[in-house]
Amino acid sequence: MSADHGDDIDHGHPHPGMEGDDELGYYARRAQAIESLMIEKGILTSQEIQGMLDSIERRSPTDGARVVAHAWFNEEYKARLLDDPESALKELGYELPETTPKLTVVENTDAVHHMVVCTLCSCYPRMLLGRPPDWYKSLAYRSRAVVDPRGIMQEFGLNLEEEVEVRVLDSTADMRFLVVPRRPASTEDLTEEELASLVTRDSMIGVTDALSPQPAAIAD
Repeated sequence: MSADHGDDIDHGHPHPGMEGDDELGYYARRAQAIESLMIEKGILTSQEIQGMLDSIERRSPTDGARVVAHAWFNEEYKARLLDDPESALKELGYELPETTPKLTVVENTDAVHHMVVCTLCSCYPRMLLGRPPDWYKSLAYRSRAVVDPRGIMQEFGLNLEEEVEVRVLDSTADMRFLVVPRRPASTEDLTEEELASLVTRDSMIGVTDALSPQPAAIAD
């Protein structure tokens, strides 16, 4: 059964009121200052910092999608992932550096839906999702996510039933979150690789659900 959706991890289209903003320049300057101070104090060398940056740059949402698909495919693994993310990630070859903030993994269900935001800046599980999208870093998203999460999800095309409880999770310098979206229906016969193609970056933030599998082409 085919589940080829192409590279749908980054939808690439803007969301009204959630574009990037000029304040990001401040955080870039602050990061530079912190980096210089750490080198000056001998905490890290410039080579060590560059090595960590290179490792982050190699990450993308396909890494997180691989983890989610394995959790969908293996219930025992999913239980370990939710209980002890660090150990579970090691099973798939993802070694979290000691400097990485704690990672919490949550699961969306028919009753509860999680959505992640960083209200202060742009804290984000880069080790599994790569760079955060501009809309995630924008002031509009960070302020609206707390007061109108359903409205934001509707702009992304997700309309939850009223009885579904929405929980907004605020990332911090000490905590990152990864959402395991609900497994789409009619995916029982898909391979783990095919399942991974249904997992998007946005669904691991919680503003959307995972993709539905495309029906197999009907032979002539």
